[in-house]
Amino acid sequence: MTKRGYGRPWVAAGLAAVVVTGGAAQAAQCGNGPAGYEAWKREFAEEARGRASAASLAALMGTSYSSATIAADRGQKSFRLSLEQFLAKRGGPTIVSRGRALKQSNAALFASIEQRYGVPPGPLLAIWGMETGFGAVRGNVNTLSAVATLAYDCRRSAYFTDQLYAALTLVDRGVLTASTRGAAHGEVGHTQFLPKSILNYGTGGSLDSLPNALNSTANFLRAHGWQRGAGYQPGEPNFAAIQGWNAASVYQRAIALLGKRIDGE
Repeated sequence: MTKRGYGRPWVAAGLAAVVVTGGAAQAAQCGNGPAGYEAWKREFAEEARGRASAASLAALMGTSYSSATIAADRGQKSFRLSLEQFLAKRGGPTIVSRGRALKQSNAALFASIEQRYGVPPGPLLAIWGMETGFGAVRGNVNTLSAVATLAYDCRRSAYFTDQLYAALTLVDRGVLTASTRGAAHGEVGHTQFLPKSILNYGTGGSLDSLPNALNSTANFLRAHGWQRGAGYQPGEPNFAAIQGWNAASVYQRAIALLGKRIDGE
């Protein structure tokens, strides 16, 4: 999910971080450019004391404003394409052909995942291929800087403040570090989970491990209503779980169609 609408390994936006002082709630002021970022970090860190550890806040203070993140956030134009245009841009035929080959070469892994979560290989491979080209392109943006930049940025500050608190928790758990790198919005691993989704649906370990990433993705889909043996095309029971993965309609339909083709249906 290097570029996407929000609503996939993402959960609903949380409240912005606040601290209560003398009965009044105060929050670090969001901004729309790099000038206020350093002051915002100090304000946020002060508010977060007691909720985030000193070590994780030290990692936050080492972040920098990510212009690459803002450029990517403002440039998500592919979701406006038709399904045919979107599949052509994202290399749909290649995802199907490679997906079928990887389904065979990782048959035991996919069989174990389907047994445990009820999710067949097709949609998992479609997501894996769409998100990172089957692990080839996972991003090279500092993850904490990306999430903190979006928490500071006024466009979706509340949503990404929630993600930032999750990221700080993951730093304390050793899942993320100050040097972790991933996609421009803070997504990491083979299938590009945002921090809060790692907390909620991660099945353990780094998502740069393929088994961990695919098990976590299946767990996400099951938690969003996936029914064993049911269809996942538009109008079928499991399409709602795919909708939970990404808010963009064209992305949802692409995953469903590519998954169906990979599964040979």
